[in-house]
Amino acid sequence: MKFHFSRGFVSKTDKPLTYQESLMLDLQKTRCELEDAYAGFDYVTDPDLIDCYIYEQNAVMKRYRYLLQQAAGLSAGELSAEEFPAAAPAGHTAAG
Repeated sequence: MKFHFSRGFVSKTDKPLTYQESLMLDLQKTRCELEDAYAGFDYVTDPDLIDCYIYEQNAVMKRYRYLLQQAAGLSAGELSAEEFPAAAPAGHTAAG
């Protein structure tokens, strides 16, 4: 799973995001999705909907952990955008 989730949200008229900026936006978006999943879980009583929210929370948490690992790798200098050219936003090459 070597791509970022906000790739579709980059406007072609905007300056291309760096790998780090894209990663931070993905983390922020995923954090909001996790909060939404927890909030939805608090308001449902139907067993099927409870199962859906549990599944959604688990899926979003896995994505959040993945993104945190990527961010930790970048900050530790272990990973670079060149190692993951497919992870760069659309219209953005690994070289910059």
